[in-house]
Amino acid sequence: MMMCIDDSYLTVDSGLLHPPAGPAIVAVEGIIKGIHKISESPLTSGPKAQLLASGVAVPWAEKAQQLLAEDWGVSADVWSVTSWTELRRDGLAAEEEALLNPNQPARVPYVTQKLAGAAGPIVATTDFTSDVPDQIRQFVPNDFATLGADGFGFADTRPGARRFFHIDAQSMVVRALQLLAKDGKVPADAAAKAFAKYALNNVNDIQATTTDD
Repeated sequence: MMMCIDDSYLTVDSGLLHPPAGPAIVAVEGIIKGIHKISESPLTSGPKAQLLASGVAVPWAEKAQQLLAEDWGVSADVWSVTSWTELRRDGLAAEEEALLNPNQPARVPYVTQKLAGAAGPIVATTDFTSDVPDQIRQFVPNDFATLGADGFGFADTRPGARRFFHIDAQSMVVRALQLLAKDGKVPADAAAKAFAKYALNNVNDIQATTTDD
């Protein structure tokens, strides 16, 4: 829900969110600049993928990480994006600096630096529209897919809405498998099997339910 106070806007939510425990070492620079890794896959082998999420979407990415490991043998890391817009601003600033200083080595955008050593395709999810995470597409070094709440006119439970817009954990899994299959990292039918397994077109499927309702 959006509230307007003296031409300033605040986004508020009536849902109850239980944030995960903070890491032992807080990545302050990443939090300020827009992105930091919060969880590495429990798997040490297998195909790799990267999962990006912001705000309330972070638990969905963590669930997708678990499903990818347990159901498909895919090792996925989870990244928290504190500001897609700040990452884009930094990327555009780096491009402008390179334009104005052609005789100097070009500065690498922060998000590009952070993801440079991250293997596998990247799937980003948000409860905003997909063009919000898509702001950083030109600065992402890997295959990149965005999931967002595009459209309107649907009212249901929060898990049902996430399933309807295909921004939940299971949707992230299917999208990651599609990208991995394209590169021959998983069987070609893996995404189709996941789609059926998670009943991705069923907004009432029990798998879409989480503890925030």
